[in-house]
Formats: sequence, C-alpha cells, structure tokens
Amino acid sequence: MDRRTFLKGAGTLAATALGLDGIAAKDGRVPRRRLGRTGVELSIIGLGGIVVANTEPDEARRIVVEAYERGVNYFDVAPSYGNAEERLGPALEGLRDKVFLACKTEKRDRAGAAAELRQSLQRLRTDHFDLYQLHGLRGMDDLEKAAGPGGALEAVAEARKEGLVRWIGFSAHSAEVALEAMERFSFDTILFPVNFVTWIKAGFGPQVIAAAEKKGMGRLAIKAMALGRMPKGAPRTYPKCWYQPIDDPRLASMALRFTLSQPITAAVPPGDVRLFRMALNAVTERFKPLTKSELAELERVAATADPIFRLAA
Repeated sequence: MDRRTFLKGAGTLAATALGLDGIAAKDGRVPRRRLGRTGVELSIIGLGGIVVANTEPDEARRIVVEAYERGVNYFDVAPSYGNAEERLGPALEGLRDKVFLACKTEKRDRAGAAAELRQSLQRLRTDHFDLYQLHGLRGMDDLEKAAGPGGALEAVAEARKEGLVRWIGFSAHSAEVALEAMERFSFDTILFPVNFVTWIKAGFGPQVIAAAEKKGMGRLAIKAMALGRMPKGAPRTYPKCWYQPIDDPRLASMALRFTLSQPITAAVPPGDVRLFRMALNAVTERFKPLTKSELAELERVAATADPIFRLAA
C-alpha cells in the first residue's frame, strides 16, 4: 500500500480491515483484536516491560495490576531493557496465566539464544512464553546470522518443540530486512514501527504491514507516539525514550489512532509510565478512526518533523 492509497482511505481502514469501527471498550477497559493466525485476542495497547525497569518492586506491581485491571493482557519485555525482567516477573505473580507474555533475544547464535531464553524464563518466573522474538534485526548480515545455520532461530524453533514457546516472531527497524525476514521463515508475528511521521513523510511502514497481512501474520506496532528525532541539545524529559515522544494528549491520541487505524492488532506505547497511561486514556473511551480534518492535521505536523526511520537509499 503506497502513501496516497492510505491517505485516501484512512478514515475507514480500521473498519474494513478489522471490523472495529467505533468499537467501545466495556466499562472503560481496553478493547481487543485478534492476533493474526494465532487466534489469540490481545488488548490494542500493550505494556512494554521497560515501563517498570528501574522502579521499586511495589511500584512495578502497582503499574502491572493497574494495566491489567484496565484491560491490558499483552505484556512485552526483553533482557536489554535493564532490570525489566526482574521487575515484571514478580509483578505478574497471580496474573501470568491470564495474560499474553512476549519476550525477545538479541543473540544471533543458537547457543546464545537458547541460554538467554532460559534465563528470561527464570527471571520472569514462567515456564513458557506466548511469543518469543528475534529482537531488532538491523541488517541483512544480522538476519543471515540469526536465520542461518547455527543461528538463533534454530534455538527458538527448538524451544517451541519443547513447549517453552508458543509462537515465534521478530522485530526490526528496517523495512528491507523485515520484508526479507518474512521470506526466510514462517514467522507468526512482526513487531514494527507504525508511526504517522515515518508513514506519511518517509513512506516507511505500509509495505511491511501489507506484506505481513498478506501472510496472515500478527502485526504489532511500536513508535506510534514518536514525533521525530531528538533535537540536538534538547533535555531528556523522558529518559527511556531515545526519540522525541508526543506528550500532548490530543496529538498523542491522534497519533495512536493513526497507528490503530492500520491493519494491526496492538501498539506498545513509549517506555514511560506517564506516556503509557496517556495511551490507555486515549483508547478506553471509544475507538474512532481519524477524521479527514485530523488526518490533514497530522500531515501538517509530519511535514515539519524529522522521521526516526526511513527507507534505505
């Protein structure tokens, strides 16, 4: 799907692709959508484990319980998020069998990935992951190592046979790598940036989501609430964000609704509890696809922003 095709149909895309036009959250809870061919229904907002990194255990528990009580059943974490695994595991005590837990590995070799997977299981106090992902595939060489002989993918596939993993996915920040990865292996899911600035201004994202949809993969989104690259010398108001996040509630809501108007299941907001709660508030009222005037406003904002991702030259 090219940029103009999207812009012509933005107001109804969520309704036609997902049957969710105007879906209401019951009792202020986050709505759910089906995750590709897995058949699992996830909350359209997920909690990134980095939100609870570097918090006290009691605070991590409060955040997790708050999210769960508001309807969030999708939790995503990785060893690279500081001490997030150590905090999220205990915080999910008593809830683990009621949620969908996704984890990742940045290891590219079989032995390293196998060891990291088991370490994550131990830290998160669980006997399996609902989804395990190759994390942050960066380039073709990176993909070749992970998906080639003796690569991390072999370890993850073996873990699935052992019952340690239910579904296998990957994340990437490169459209070219993402498209190639989908040809190399029958992944169940993809976690990829779906952001109004990169989509509208840089044409980054439509081709990946379209390809994943065609294959029946579950589509999960990151960076929905990113505005652009961090201006040089700007203060890091949100230390866990390497980019400039949107913290204006109205613009954040439109940006998030842009992402959720694409054929995806869920979006993982930035790794700051303030921004996570802002995202929750944006979707627990009533999901409404963008109006033409709102889309035009986002186009104006995108025109002046510096996209955090672009297609390769």
